[in-house]
Amino acid sequence: MFNEYLLSFILILISLYGLCTSKNIIKSIVCLNILEISIILFFLRIFDVSGGSAPILPNELSSMVDPLPQALVITAIVIGASVTALALMLSIKVFHHYGTLDWKELLEREG
Repeated sequence: MFNEYLLSFILILISLYGLCTSKNIIKSIVCLNILEISIILFFLRIFDVSGGSAPILPNELSSMVDPLPQALVITAIVIGASVTALALMLSIKVFHHYGTLDWKELLEREG
């Protein structure tokens, strides 16, 4: 039980470190995806019911799994995939226009 919390916390820290230190747009997008996955892992771990049954015709209400967090996670996965696709498409456009994906070079050219 504690291992999943520790794993998600470590993944969150790794992705935040990667977001703060990455010099490339693609690396930033990958770190953002790792952050999303670790938050989803943490969210699913919080609402996990060990030995729980499906909410379809439950025998006992105490061991029933709540379907709302699972529905929210599926929605978050779809939104995350869409945001990733959009970010990658925009990074391709930035590369074609400026010839680089380095954050510092892009900020120097615009600033």
